Amino acid sequence: MAREGEVDEDKRATLRRFAALGAASPFARFGDSGSDSDAPDAIAGYVSAHPGTHFSKLRDDLKLGTGEAQHHLHRLENDGVVASRKDGDYRRYFPAGQFSEAEQVTLGYLRRETPRGMLVTMLRDPDATASELASELGVSRPTISNYAGELEAAGLLSRDDGYAVANPETVLMLLIRYADSFGDDAAALASDAGSLIRWDP
Repeated sequence: MAREGEVDEDKRATLRRFAALGAASPFARFGDSGSDSDAPDAIAGYVSAHPGTHFSKLRDDLKLGTGEAQHHLHRLENDGVVASRKDGDYRRYFPAGQFSEAEQVTLGYLRRETPRGMLVTMLRDPDATASELASELGVSRPTISNYAGELEAAGLLSRDDGYAVANPETVLMLLIRYADSFGDDAAALASDAGSLIRWDP
């Protein structure tokens, strides 16, 4: 079991790694002015690299306490560095002013394993059926049907003639741009992206 000092060093290294991203952006030192804490820059850097992340994921990945994360996020949001939106039971965070509402909604679904898996599978195979999606993702047909309804309501899926990704260019662009922050499915899709983009002059 790690000792307290080892845990602190691990947390410090994690914060510094993400703080480097935050410090390289206009977000640097927006949090607690005059503080030598890396947490504000680390949060800004993390949100920049993982747009659409929810509170618990950010807190846990940065090894912050709940109160500490809440405090810095509140300051960063008040300072116009990050923006947030409610997504069901989650509150998701984005770099302020960087994404449209539709892109924020898309990123929120891409942060969820099954909806992201559905979108990735349909981008690879536009003819995939609900049964094939369920088999590919290892979930039940009702689960696919429930998420299909949510994705359709969010403007990300059409069910007019089978299942089809609505606005696939935006979905693919976000998947590729932030592939490293999603699962292995997104990283694999990004590596094959050239074969999915059709040139039609």
